[in-house]
Amino acid sequence: MLMDGYGSVTQILTATDVQQILTRAFAEMALDGKRVLVLIPDGTRTAPIPLMFRALYEQLGQRVAQLDYLIALGTHQPMSEEAIAQLVGVSAEERARSFPKTKIYNHQWSDPATLKTIGVITPTEARQLTEGTLNDEVPVTLNRMIFDYDQLLICGPVFPHEVAGFSGGAKYLFPGIAGADIINFSHWLGARKTSMATIGVKDTHVRRVIHRAAEFVNVPLLCLALVVKGPELHGLYCGSYREAFEQAADLSGKLNIVYTERPFKRVLSMASEHYDDLWTAAKAMYKTEPAIADSGEVIIYAPHITEVSYTHGKLIDQIGYHVRDYFLKQWERFKDIPGGILAHSTHVKGSGTYDLESGIERPRIQVTLATGIPEERCRRINLGYLDYRTLNLRDWEQREDEGILLVPNAGEVLYRLTK
Repeated sequence: MLMDGYGSVTQILTATDVQQILTRAFAEMALDGKRVLVLIPDGTRTAPIPLMFRALYEQLGQRVAQLDYLIALGTHQPMSEEAIAQLVGVSAEERARSFPKTKIYNHQWSDPATLKTIGVITPTEARQLTEGTLNDEVPVTLNRMIFDYDQLLICGPVFPHEVAGFSGGAKYLFPGIAGADIINFSHWLGARKTSMATIGVKDTHVRRVIHRAAEFVNVPLLCLALVVKGPELHGLYCGSYREAFEQAADLSGKLNIVYTERPFKRVLSMASEHYDDLWTAAKAMYKTEPAIADSGEVIIYAPHITEVSYTHGKLIDQIGYHVRDYFLKQWERFKDIPGGILAHSTHVKGSGTYDLESGIERPRIQVTLATGIPEERCRRINLGYLDYRTLNLRDWEQREDEGILLVPNAGEVLYRLTK
C-alpha cells in the first residue's frame, strides 16, 4: 500500500485538495461493488467529518455497494440521531435522499453480542510489548460488524493523547470499536506509564499494543489520518494504519503542542463545549499538566458539565480520584476495578506519591473543578471545587508573565515545557 497525502504547518487543505488526495488513494483499489465501512470519531474530537463524509460519497458512492459508518465510541455514550446529524453535517432525511448507500451505527462496547474475539495477546507477548509492566493475557475483541464488509477505512484526526501518546490511526480500532478487555488493558498500561511520560510521544508502549492487536484484523484496511489545528485541516495522509498515523503524528506534534519556557502556577483550562462529562472534559487537565509547576493548580472550567461520567460515574464515585501509587500500593483492594476506570482516575489526579504506612497522598498539582458538578460530590471524589460563578475570565487574560495561563477551548492542544 503506497502512502499518499499532504500536510503543512502553514497551509490549509481545501475541499479540492482533499478530493485530489482521495482520488489518488482510491484509484488503484478494487472497490467496485464492494461493501465499505468507515470508522469515524464521535463528537468529542474536532475534525472536518462533514467534509470527509461528502467527499467519500462523491468518490465511492457510484462505485461501491455500501458505504456505511461506525462511530468509534470506545466506552463513550452512544450518539443520538440529532448528534449524528451534527457530526456528519447531514440530517437523516437528507442522508436517505442523497446518500442512499449509507447507514451510520454506534459502537456498543458493553454488548457481547456485538463483539467477536479475533485473537489473544499472550502473557509473554504482553510482557515484551510493555517491557515488563503488565503480563496479562488479553483477548482481542472487536465489533463483529467489520466482518460484513470488504474494506475498512479509518477516518479521523490525530492529536496528542494521554493514554496512547497520540490519538488516531489504529486507535480507532482499539479502543474505538473494541471490547472491554483490550480497552482496560491499554488504558491501565498508559496509567502505569503515566500521562506525563506518554502524552505527545509517538512511539509508546500503548501504541505498540494497539499495533499488535491490529495485526489480528484480517479485513483490508486503509487509514485516512487527519491533522487539524482548531477548525482548519492542515494534513491528510492515506496509507497503512502505521505509516499514515506516523506522518500525521509528526505534523500534529508541530501544530498541537505549545512549548513554554517556564511552568505556570495556575491554569484556568476552559474545556471545550463538545465534552459533555468530566470523563471527556478531563482532557483540559491532561493537556496542561506538563506545563504546571509543582504545587500548582489547574482549574477545569466547564459550567455546562453536570456529570462525572454518564457511563462510569458509579464506579468513579466508589473509588474517587487518586495518584497511580494509591492504587498500586493497595492493589488487593482495587484489583477488581476495571483498568480503564483506574486509569481515568489517576490521569485526572495527575502524578504524585502515596505512602502506605501513613496513608498520605501527595499529588504533584491540585486539580479543581469549576463545573456544574456539586461541591459535595467534588470533595467526595477527592477533587477541588470552585464556584464557576465567582470567576471573571478577564482576570485571567494575558498574565503568562505572572505564571497564570488561560486556555480557551481546551482539550486538544498540549502545553509542555521546552526541553
